[in-house]
Amino acid sequence: MSRQAQEQAAKARFSALLGAASFHEGWSSLLNLSPSFFSASVSLAAVPKSKSHLSSKNQALIGLAVDSAATHLYAPGIKAHVSAALREGASVAEVVEVIELSSTLGIHACNIGVPLLVEVLREEGLHLDETTKEFDQRQEKLKEDFTSKRGYWHTFWEDFLRLDPEFFEAYLEFSSLPWTKEVGGKKGGVLEPKMKELVYCAFDCASTHLYVPGLKLHMKNALGYGATPQEILEVLEIATLLSLHSAHVAAPIILELTGQKTTI
Repeated sequence: MSRQAQEQAAKARFSALLGAASFHEGWSSLLNLSPSFFSASVSLAAVPKSKSHLSSKNQALIGLAVDSAATHLYAPGIKAHVSAALREGASVAEVVEVIELSSTLGIHACNIGVPLLVEVLREEGLHLDETTKEFDQRQEKLKEDFTSKRGYWHTFWEDFLRLDPEFFEAYLEFSSLPWTKEVGGKKGGVLEPKMKELVYCAFDCASTHLYVPGLKLHMKNALGYGATPQEILEVLEIATLLSLHSAHVAAPIILELTGQKTTI
């Protein structure tokens, strides 16, 4: 079989397993450079696609959460997953809500940093009263509001709320929006709570972030909202596909710098 025939067969396999619409320059360039790695990559990506514990729409939305996270921002993947989600029947409101949920990743600077700050202050003998005092009335109300709107409370919020209730309150408004906003006359956003929690799992487990406390918390929350272990595992598998972006970004550059042209 000629190389051209082999490449056409590989592309046909791709279309059968992943859908022709998913084929982009990164895949095409990889096929030109390394047909064997292209084939292995297709096999990896095809597993969650074939098992489909999550619907095709929700798989695309989970992929969007991984690629749009501030720690990754992989624009070709964002475009591909938005296109796929819309093709599978997602509304614009659902796509936007994934972006809103994924935009909460930045608060992990405080989730990690504030406890460390408190630890350092205690070691240095500074501000002990400020880090051990009971919540005042305003802080208790903010804790109640967070628990009501977000559906949980965790100890890693305690010191944050003690040290800066103003920023905590602003974050409460920011992060609660997908859980409280009204869309089409219905409050609570557009994605079901289980799916919201799976979105959090997706960017917390991604190799660009690996935020263990959040991942464990949101796994528990997702199970509480009715997620199955298989659905959570599928989120982890979809997030694993982030590794393919190394080749998808590098392959077109290699072709360009070596004067080769994509033929597929």
